[in-house]
Amino acid sequence: MNDKKLTKSATNRMISGVCGGIGEYFHLDATLIRLIWAILTVGGVGSGLILYIIAAIVIPEP
Repeated sequence: MNDKKLTKSATNRMISGVCGGIGEYFHLDATLIRLIWAILTVGGVGSGLILYIIAAIVIPEP
């Protein structure tokens, strides 16, 4: 069984560690996650910002 859990990153953080945590969980570079999130925010007329705030509240600290 896989005990891997999604948490915010303790080391790879710029604001709250959400993108770093997602990158660590999926074994991707956090910069790629941040770039995708920025495109979602700009292209989605701010929806990425709302999703980031929700993720920052919901995703636990390590």
